[in-house]
Amino acid sequence: MPRVKRGNKRVQRRKKILKLAKGYRLTKSKLHRSAKESVDRALRFAYRDRRAKKRDFRSLWIIRVGAAARKHDLSYSKFMSGLKKASVALDRKTLAEIAVKDPETFAQLTETAKAALAAA
Repeated sequence: MPRVKRGNKRVQRRKKILKLAKGYRLTKSKLHRSAKESVDRALRFAYRDRRAKKRDFRSLWIIRVGAAARKHDLSYSKFMSGLKKASVALDRKTLAEIAVKDPETFAQLTETAKAALAAA
């Protein structure tokens, strides 16, 4: 079997890893093996946490909407149920924004939800 000299490919691959490891401490930014381990680990965390961030924000929005609904004597679940029965199609992110930035509009939404719950 003939001998294969890798030439530039090995250098390019190593440079790519070391570039990704820039800013890491000690040998993790200098030596290829430690840099590769650190970069692999960091990329795994980044992949996982891009998905976890979506869950975290959804739970934050739910907490904000629930707190604002409680100020108007409604639980979160009753509030969401009332909005659904009233055919108000706003997502949790938008509701959380309204709750924080525009309490008057949120008060109107709670009244709409209460009316829909009473009618049903």
